[in-house]
Amino acid sequence: MDNATKTFFIIMIIGEFIMGILGNGFIGLVNFIDWFKKRKIYVIDLILTSLAISRISLLCIIMLDGFVLVFFPDEYAKSKLTRIIDGFWTITNHLSVWFATCLSIFYCLKIANFSHPLFLWLKWRINRLILIILLASIFTSVFIGLLITEKFNEDFRGQINRKNKRNNTLKLIMSKSEYFGFHMLLNLGTLVPFTISLISFFLLILSMWKHTRKIKLSAMDARDPSTEIHLRAMKAMISFLILFVVYCLAFLIATSSYFFPESELAVIFGEIIAAIYPSGHSFILIWGNIKLRRTSLNVLQQMKHCLKSLVP
Repeated sequence: MDNATKTFFIIMIIGEFIMGILGNGFIGLVNFIDWFKKRKIYVIDLILTSLAISRISLLCIIMLDGFVLVFFPDEYAKSKLTRIIDGFWTITNHLSVWFATCLSIFYCLKIANFSHPLFLWLKWRINRLILIILLASIFTSVFIGLLITEKFNEDFRGQINRKNKRNNTLKLIMSKSEYFGFHMLLNLGTLVPFTISLISFFLLILSMWKHTRKIKLSAMDARDPSTEIHLRAMKAMISFLILFVVYCLAFLIATSSYFFPESELAVIFGEIIAAIYPSGHSFILIWGNIKLRRTSLNVLQQMKHCLKSLVP
C-alpha cells in the first residue's frame, strides 16, 4: 500500500470519525443533560441515546480496524486480534441495527393510526415493548459477538498472508469457504431487524396515506401537524434503511475481500463507505427531532456570536 493511499484513508476515516462523534455525542449529551435536569428520561430519548452510544462504539471499532490494517499489517493477521476486533464489531453493529429498529417501531406505534386490536394492544404497551426489545437486543448482540470470537479460532487472515505456500492451499480453500459462509450468515442475521424496520416504514406510509385521504375529504389543510409528524418520522426511517443497505454492502466487501488481489484496498474502501452509516444518520436524527434541532440551532447561534466577538 503506497503512502498516498494511506494518507487518503487516514484523512477520510478520521473525518468520518470526528463527524460521527460530534453528531452522536451531541445526541447523547443533550439527552443526558435533559435527564439530569428533569430526573426523568422518555423512551424516545433512551432509544436515541442508546443508538448514539452504539454508533460511537461502532465508529471506534471501524477506525481501530483500519488503523491496524494500515500501520500494523503483521498484527492484523494475528488470530487473537482478529477475534477481538470482529467480536466487538459484531456486537456494536447488531446493537446499532436493533436500536435503530426500536426507533422505527416507536415511530410506527406512536404516530400511525390503525384500529386493528393487535396494533392498539402494542400501542398501549409501547414503553414496556421498547424496553423489552432494547434488553433483548443487548443480550442477543453480546451472544452473537461471543459466538464470532469463538468461531475465529482459526487464523483466517494469517492463512491469506501465506496463500502462496503449496502446503496451505487446501486448508486455505476450506477456510475461505467457511469464512465467507459464516459472514454471509452474519449479514443475514441483520435481516430480522431490517425487515421489522421495513414493515414499520410501510405501515407509517399506509397511515399517512389514510390520513391524507381523510383530510382531503374533509377539506382540511394538507400540511397539518399530524402530516408533518408523519413526514419527519418517514425521513428518519428511510434514511436509515438506505444508509444501512449501503453499510451492509460495504461490510460485505470488507469482510470478503481477503481472498482477492489488492485486498487491502478493498478493505479500506469498504470501511470508508461503512463509516458513513453511523456518522451520517445521526445528523438526520438531530434534524428530525424537535428538541435536538432547537438545541443544535441554539448552539450554532451561540458559536456564531462567539466568532463575531473574536473578530475585530
